[in-house]
Amino acid sequence: QVQLRESGPGLVKSSQTLSLTCTVTGYSITTGYYWHWIRQLPGKELEWIGYITYSGSTYYSPSLKSRTSITWDISENHFTLQLTSVTPEDTAAYYCARGSSTNPSYWGQGTPVTVSS
Repeated sequence: QVQLRESGPGLVKSSQTLSLTCTVTGYSITTGYYWHWIRQLPGKELEWIGYITYSGSTYYSPSLKSRTSITWDISENHFTLQLTSVTPEDTAAYYCARGSSTNPSYWGQGTPVTVSS
């Protein structure tokens, strides 16, 4: 059974780079699907950040594209989100998920990230 688990620092300082890893077990990320990052800011709706495909292509939200990078490590079967120049407005619960290009249907449990000013 596939499982996704997010990991990374729970606290990041403003202007630094946030780096989160999604470790996938039970399924190879190069076999298929799109591998997404999504976040939920406090009291707000979910915000899609971007994805990396099973072939390594990436696509990002236009609003976050300039600060976002999603990469993978095939040997470790994980993919990583990097968000640069963070501010307190990036404080959120961050989720990784698997799905189609438009429907991330299978989610990890999420990890909270606080950006301190």
